Amino acid sequence: MYGIFKPAQHQPQISSDQIDASYKSMRLKVFLGIFIGYAGYYLVRKNFSLAMPFLIEEQGFTKGQLGVALSAVSIAYGLSKFLMGSVSDRSNPKYFLPAGLLVSAIVMFIFGFAPWATESISIIFILLFINGWAQGMGWPACGRTMVHWFSGSERGRTVSFWNIAHNIGGGLIGPIFILGMAWFNDWHSAFYLPAAFATLIAFIIFILMRDTPQSCGLPSIEEYKDDYPSDYSEEHEKEFRGKEIFLKYVLNNKILWLIAFANAFVYLIRYGVLDWAPTYLYEVKSFDVDKSSWAYFLYEWAGIPGTLICGWISDRWFKGLRSPAAILYMVLVLIAVIIYWFNPAGNPTIDMAALVAIGFLIYGPVMLIGLYALELVPKKAAGTAAGLTGLFGYLGGAVVANIVLGYTVDYYGWDGGFILLVGGCIAAILLIAMTFKHELAQHKLEST
Repeated sequence: MYGIFKPAQHQPQISSDQIDASYKSMRLKVFLGIFIGYAGYYLVRKNFSLAMPFLIEEQGFTKGQLGVALSAVSIAYGLSKFLMGSVSDRSNPKYFLPAGLLVSAIVMFIFGFAPWATESISIIFILLFINGWAQGMGWPACGRTMVHWFSGSERGRTVSFWNIAHNIGGGLIGPIFILGMAWFNDWHSAFYLPAAFATLIAFIIFILMRDTPQSCGLPSIEEYKDDYPSDYSEEHEKEFRGKEIFLKYVLNNKILWLIAFANAFVYLIRYGVLDWAPTYLYEVKSFDVDKSSWAYFLYEWAGIPGTLICGWISDRWFKGLRSPAAILYMVLVLIAVIIYWFNPAGNPTIDMAALVAIGFLIYGPVMLIGLYALELVPKKAAGTAAGLTGLFGYLGGAVVANIVLGYTVDYYGWDGGFILLVGGCIAAILLIAMTFKHELAQHKLEST
């Protein structure tokens, strides 16, 4: 696989009078590539959640069974984001990024058109596992691209803006599903219609993407912007061996491990609320399919302003510190989850407001933890560092949100599920707080 996606060779540098115009043009193209591309990944990631109420009614599956099946995406994604993250550090995103999206689209087409695909939990699990593995090729490739094309002083704004791509893609699943039901009167359209859009996006990515600036005859981003990290050296422009990345820059990084554990609890909230929202609102709050789909849409799209404001707060209020902004947002998430839990049925406006608040808030910490991971290692190890936080987020957080939360609700009702979510909020706050002292000391060192 590495041979297929091998990084592009460095090209002779173009004349100095062409560098600025070429850099601006290429940066716009690659940013559009990773933004549209990552939105496309989310069109074919969480479709299954919208289909679950139909599978419960028509196929007789329990919430626990569907939670096990849904966990396949999280298990595969967590492993893939870590392992494929290492591959992405040594790969060309022009090929790597669209390849994963095409595989995901193919799986969704199978769910949409093959009746056997939803006949058993085993088949569903296998297909979702394949989808999850392909999905793990998205974030690391985008992370590699950002650290090569955008310098440290502008990376916070860049990552904040890029991060809303998954809210756009994830939020569009709901309206696309409503459109598919109107056109085809078929709940399977939750799979095949987004897959058609994702296939088109994969070709757009291929046209827009480039590898590193040096592969386009341009200087490194640090040289172009005259913006060098405190520990920068020419070694950072060389490709690291996989073993070197793991042992030297990732496995021995204590702060990276702390935020990875914190990410597990953040993802428990993110997917515990999102994946079960259609079922919870249908069963407990008497929402119909259209209302549940719009709630899904609002949850995701509320994350757009929430993420941008979180990045601004981190940069302006806290002078570039990531942990205080993440803690502030998680405290507010805790309050919103409690309101969502205790609001009695018959008050849909409050339910919607609580969901919007959770969506607005939860993606800020998701973004900050991803950015924090990128900043803790040299850029040639960025995909692997992001992969580690993703590994914990999905294997530790999303899997619990799928399997444990599903069975908890089966045996102890929705109150038991919400107790799990509240505990996750508190654990995330405490773990992020443990990184503050180190981050503050590092921030002071870089300011001197």
